[in-house]
Amino acid sequence: MSGQTTTRPVPPPPRPDGPRHRATPDRFGAGARVVTGEPGCGRTRFLDRAARTFTAGPVAHVRADPARSAVPYSGLRSLLHTLGDPTAGMRRGLLETLRAVAARAPLLVCVDDAHLWDAPSRAALGRAAAQLCASTDVRLLLTVPGHRPLGREFARLPVRQLDPLSPAEAADLLDEVTRGDVDGGVRDDLVDAAEGNPALLFALVRRLSPAQVRGDRPLPRPLADAGVLTGLVGRHLSGLTPEQHDVLLTVAAAARDDEDAPADVDTVLRAVGRLRDGGSPSLPDLLMSADGAVRFRSELLRRAVYAGAPHERRRAVHRALAHALEDEGGPALRVLLHRSWSRAEPGPGPAAELALAAAEAGGPARRCAAYTRAAELADGARERAEHRTAAAEQALLAGRAHRARRLLDAARAGSAPPDVRGRAELLRGTVALHDGPVDEAQASLLLAASLLAGRDPAAAGAAALGAFDAAWAGGDPAGCRGALDRCGEVAGPRPRTVHDYRLGAHALLAGHVARAARSLRHVIEPAAEADAPEEALRAATAALMLGDVDAARHSAARALAAARTHAAATIVPRAREYLAYAELRAGRHAVARAHAEEGLRAAHRAGQRNTAAHHHAVLALAASIEGESGLVAAHADAALRTARRHGLAQAATLAEWAAARADLAHGRPREAAERLGPLVGPGPRRGHFAVWMLAVPCFVEAAVRAGRPDGARTAVADLARWAGLGADPHAPAQLLRCQALLAPPDRADALYRRALDRHDSAGGDFERARTELLHGRWLRRRRRLSEARDRLGAALVGFERCGARPWADQARDELRANGVSAAGPRGRAAAAHHVPFGLTAPPALSVLTPQQLRIARCVAEGATNREVALTLSVSTRTVDYHLRKVFATLGVRSRVELARLVQQAERTGAHP
Repeated sequence: MSGQTTTRPVPPPPRPDGPRHRATPDRFGAGARVVTGEPGCGRTRFLDRAARTFTAGPVAHVRADPARSAVPYSGLRSLLHTLGDPTAGMRRGLLETLRAVAARAPLLVCVDDAHLWDAPSRAALGRAAAQLCASTDVRLLLTVPGHRPLGREFARLPVRQLDPLSPAEAADLLDEVTRGDVDGGVRDDLVDAAEGNPALLFALVRRLSPAQVRGDRPLPRPLADAGVLTGLVGRHLSGLTPEQHDVLLTVAAAARDDEDAPADVDTVLRAVGRLRDGGSPSLPDLLMSADGAVRFRSELLRRAVYAGAPHERRRAVHRALAHALEDEGGPALRVLLHRSWSRAEPGPGPAAELALAAAEAGGPARRCAAYTRAAELADGARERAEHRTAAAEQALLAGRAHRARRLLDAARAGSAPPDVRGRAELLRGTVALHDGPVDEAQASLLLAASLLAGRDPAAAGAAALGAFDAAWAGGDPAGCRGALDRCGEVAGPRPRTVHDYRLGAHALLAGHVARAARSLRHVIEPAAEADAPEEALRAATAALMLGDVDAARHSAARALAAARTHAAATIVPRAREYLAYAELRAGRHAVARAHAEEGLRAAHRAGQRNTAAHHHAVLALAASIEGESGLVAAHADAALRTARRHGLAQAATLAEWAAARADLAHGRPREAAERLGPLVGPGPRRGHFAVWMLAVPCFVEAAVRAGRPDGARTAVADLARWAGLGADPHAPAQLLRCQALLAPPDRADALYRRALDRHDSAGGDFERARTELLHGRWLRRRRRLSEARDRLGAALVGFERCGARPWADQARDELRANGVSAAGPRGRAAAAHHVPFGLTAPPALSVLTPQQLRIARCVAEGATNREVALTLSVSTRTVDYHLRKVFATLGVRSRVELARLVQQAERTGAHP
């Protein structure tokens, strides 16, 4: 089957609303923006979505007509016609026309492919766009291609670059376009080959038969061949001179050994001069150069140029590059690589020389290319397996997990001795640990430990500890102990830290924290000046096990710095993960979110879906404090999708906890208790063995507020045992708070005060403010109003300090119920309307008191009086009393009328 055969139509679906596609015109504000990106990135779909989602006023959506690009002012006339008055518009000018339309209502103008307009229209559009300002209620979005320089008409405008799809977005898009029929391995191959370009992804799917999509037939190799690539972008390469073609091909060939690195301008020009027997070639505008380096503006065009060139010309270009590099004293590894790619004759080549040079110089990407080429040129099965395994190791360090898998599959296909197989299984397990089912990772790593035992003790020990990490991620304590035992069985010299880590982890699993600390400190302390990123990461793990967040932060930061020094892209997202967890445990949620956002981007680039799931869980937890319900749901869902598929019990537990804490923050204790009950209770649905206890304080509070205190008593007993271990600095204060929630009135006050004393030593604004809020609520209900005011005021300050908006709203509500005007930057604005912040009343409801407003809204949502009482932590008699007042004040006679009035008022009034 040829590369252009279509066996079934695959219509391009709507683009997914991933992070870069959720942008709306309102996010840009008034003024003009240029939207750009490489061919196939989705500029047109971006504008279509902007036009669909803009509801504030009229939309003028114009697409350029290439057939009229030579007709003066044809583009401008089409826009003015869309705006409704082309004749008057031509007379007074585009800018004044836009202002006149926007004077009636906010205006969105979308101009697709503005570069195809005629020159006078482009000039008029550029002048008008440059003069638009934030005070003019016009939003102007223009799209132009990103593979050429921006035209001078639009050069002064701000630019919005459409980035490639992340692997997760591309996978979701594939599932949609294939209606879920795509095989998992085929999905990964397609996502890797498309490199985030949606148009290329569609083209690759259209190339496959249904059997190939399902994984029943082998895929064509390469997936993105010359036919597919030139079919997408060949028109952008037409009209070039032979000399320009040679310059482009030389730049494309120069990047073959490291696709992320730009080429040296002098090397390229010297090679082109040798290729064409002299001359002074210029750089086509498809390239951009800066600081002596040159690269393609579009990666898709680079791939198309190289794939579409004849084999003989490619070899000639590599030969010219090898000579140019040699003449200027360039790196020997690059000279050898380009010389090997210039070979015309089949058969064995300088494999050993390439492998030796790769071992001594070059970054991970270049070393991967060298070992891969050495495997192609080797004449023995053992040598090929060794070189492919070495290439996979470098691909993993470069953050190319999928490429590492492909290389390991090729290494497994041939016969190899046990030590080579052991190294391959070690790498395979490492890849799966961060980007696959963790039970598969555990099995591969244990097999690697067996194959390497007696041959490479250090690698065997590393494999066994990797199996421990896989079992930990999967929530398998027995598997953790088995992996640690396997590590202890490895004979031979190994780093002392491996022995200490094994002993410390064993002791911790047995509940002997003091004994574990003695061993794990020997892992943490040497890493303070470690240059090896893996050693620093292991120290960060040990510190998190002990609850030493300061040491965890220091070690993870050390790992991050070392990873950058060694260009180890695979370490960066994991170092960010440990930094995020450490900051989260320390109560610095905003800092944790910043690390997780950076880590999520790095995990996507490195192809580490499991690591990305952990970052999503951290972001969900941070959002559950800051009150962003939509973000909590989005990040929790993203974490759970991967966690359920790959068996990530830790990420799943944290994501569920985040969703429950968001319920608790927004006054839904019953839902929070129902979500957390299985996680903290006994049985197979209990959460991860090392983190479920962190969710117990939320469960106890939710259960008590929902009127189900009996279900919380067992969990408090579990929390007492956890606090006694001393591994969590916040646990003693949280335990006292939970005991206060369940205690009789004569004991509760003292328990709350002891909890606050404990918070003084543990630190953390958020946890202390939660205790102050619960204590203040307890005091208010016992009419100890002065004491309640002090506690609730302190809670409000603490919540505002850490950005916990919905929790701060709870404190304000309690203060108002206590008869105090809620101060604070937002409290004063809300108090001016006599309603809590976050419950801004529409005009029809503004006559209600804050308590009446809360009850009215609960009833309008369908809650019974008992359910309202549980939600608001008041008695049913109180609800009955206030509901009668609501009916009388609003003049309604039934719950149906009340619900209709509330809904109508919400639609026409202000919203939270």
